[in-house]
This record gives sequence, C-alpha cells and structure tokens, in this order.
Amino acid sequence: MCRLALKSANEPFSPYSVLTAMEAMKEGYDGSGLGLLLRGLEFEDFKYNPRFPVLSGIAHSKKAEYRLDEYMDANGYELKYDHRFAMRPGLIEAKDRFRYFLRAYRMPESYKEKSQEEREAKLLRTRIALRRIGEDNGDDLTVFSFYPDVAMIKEVGWPLQVGDALCLDDGQIKSRVCMAQGRQNTNYGINLYACHPFFIQGIATMTNGENTAFVPIRDWLLGRKLPGYMGYQSDSEVFAHILHYTLKELKLPLQAYKHIITPLSNTELDEHPQGEFLRGLRNVCKRLIIDGPNAVIGTLPDETCLLVMDQKKLRPATVGGRPGEWAIASEMCGVDALVPDRDPALDFQPMREHTVLIPPDRKELTIWSQLDPYPLPQAA
Repeated sequence: MCRLALKSANEPFSPYSVLTAMEAMKEGYDGSGLGLLLRGLEFEDFKYNPRFPVLSGIAHSKKAEYRLDEYMDANGYELKYDHRFAMRPGLIEAKDRFRYFLRAYRMPESYKEKSQEEREAKLLRTRIALRRIGEDNGDDLTVFSFYPDVAMIKEVGWPLQVGDALCLDDGQIKSRVCMAQGRQNTNYGINLYACHPFFIQGIATMTNGENTAFVPIRDWLLGRKLPGYMGYQSDSEVFAHILHYTLKELKLPLQAYKHIITPLSNTELDEHPQGEFLRGLRNVCKRLIIDGPNAVIGTLPDETCLLVMDQKKLRPATVGGRPGEWAIASEMCGVDALVPDRDPALDFQPMREHTVLIPPDRKELTIWSQLDPYPLPQAA
C-alpha cells in the first residue's frame, strides 16, 4: 500500500505543508518514491502567467540540460522563467541529479492563435520528444509534465527528506492544489516515472492499491495508438490514461469515468434510467474495467478534484474540510493534519458507487452516485 494526500484551497499554500501532514501516515510508505503535483501555481519571484506551459523534470547531467535547451530553442519556445531550487546537500541518495527544473515558456509564435486542443497536442508531443531524448541518452533527462499552471516533482526518498533537500519550506513556490504520494514499492523496480501522480494533458491521478487487471488494460490502451499512452512503469498509470480517454477521446462527462472503470451489474442496469446506454458503454470499454483494490484521486485543469473507489473497497480514503479548504487522504489522520480546523463529523468515506468531487469554487463537496441519472443529453 501507498499513502496519498491531496489539499485544495482558495489561498495558495506551500507543498511542504502537505509533506508535513503526510508524516501522520508514514507507516504506509517505504521511501521508494515521492511524487508531487502542484496546480494553480504562484512563484514568489515571478508573476506567473497561467497561459505559460511549465516544463517539469530532472536533468541528470550538464549535457542533458544542453540538449533540453537546444530542443526547446529549435522548436520556438521562449524561456520566461527558470525556477531555481535552493538545495540542501546530502539529503538525496541519488547522485546523478544535476538539476531539478521547473521552467515556464511562451508557446511558439505559430501557436499563438491556435485552439486549446492544438496547443495541448503540441505540448504533449514536446514532452514525449524530450522524454525520448533522455531515454536515447542513457536516461539522463527525465520529464514529468509540460502544461500550463502545473508543476511536478518526483524523487526517491522519504517525503519530508525530499522536501528538505529541495528547500520546499522556503515559500518560493505555492499552489492552490497539491497532490502527494508516498510510494511503497510492490511490483516494479524503483523508477522516477513510476512515482505517482501520473499526468497527461492536464489530467492527473494517483492511486493506492494494486491494479490486478493492469496487463489487459495496458494492452488495450497501447492499441489505441494515441500519443502519451506509453511508459507504464507502474500499474497505476493506466488510471490517468483511462480518465484522459473518457474526457478527451470519448468526450463524456466526468461521471462516466466511474461507469467505465467499475460498471454497474446487470441487475442495477436493468433499473437504471439510462441503463441501455450504460450497458453499451460497458461493452465497448470492457477492457478498461479495473479489478482492485484501488482508491483513485484525481485533478483536472479547472482544479476540480475527485475521489473514487473500486468495487472491493479495500483501500480506504477519506475526504473532509470546510468551505475554501478541503483534503483527501488515505487515512483520517491525514485529513486531520491537512485541515485541522474543520468539523470531522462531516468527513465522508465513499462507497463503491460514489464519485466525490471538490469543485473549483471549493464551497462544498459534490457526492455523485452511479445509481443516479447519468448527465448526458436526452438523446443519448
């Protein structure tokens, strides 16, 4: 099992506060990886424009950094901000970390008037190209994300230790949403790309559990031949890609995600007002049905946050908070640490049919059930 923590607040906060809160759940991870996703960015020394895509990753050598700069210049990206992490030496076990980077760029001039869809496709192609450049050169360049208003940090080590090493307590970078995972390595080798959260075109997920249906899901996704459906150093990466496929390719509402990964039974579909459509959706996407146990936490570009469980419900998760500030965590003590000044009697632990949403306005939770009518046009 891993441990997950998410905080969403109207006022930007330091990711270090989330790492501190994760100490309450320390017995659930083993130091084999930390992943952070920050959304709704604020830099102390730069007035960030949310239209600028941010490139996140690690250059493992000076040559790797040079290749990165060369590629971005050749492809028309203008560097607007280069975040410099203050570093405390000796806290990171790996010795090949030449430079951690969060860089904001202006899009190439030719994309100034392009649609959002075209811009996102360009950013995805760029991220994939940089990742492959790193892989072709002995994995000396690791790229986690390239998207507006999103930054990612991944490292092997204990969460607080990594936070101390990168001086995340200095207030230089804040966000309105922070996703954090303390990894417990179970099935695969230790690899930076295996650290949650996983990210594709503004969509991010992290998971506590084991995806025993990983291989057929992975093979089905690879068969779509879609850019970005690649890697799979972790069996949990498919959850991000299924959510992406639901929203971007099928162009269905967010609630459809739950119907795809954990569809209702025939008996339940017989009684559902949109059972005929949902039965067809289940048949078309049957290879994407998960076989947990899993708890999946996700975020979207508009800062919506979500939590879903699988049918087995053997990986707990709790959501709690107050207007303007909410948290999701693997354990109740994690929510306590993230939002202590709330009414814990209002905390919610979803059942297998629920999708819990923290909307962008953060006023109150939305709890949706698969048994409720499906939010599609009447013609569907």
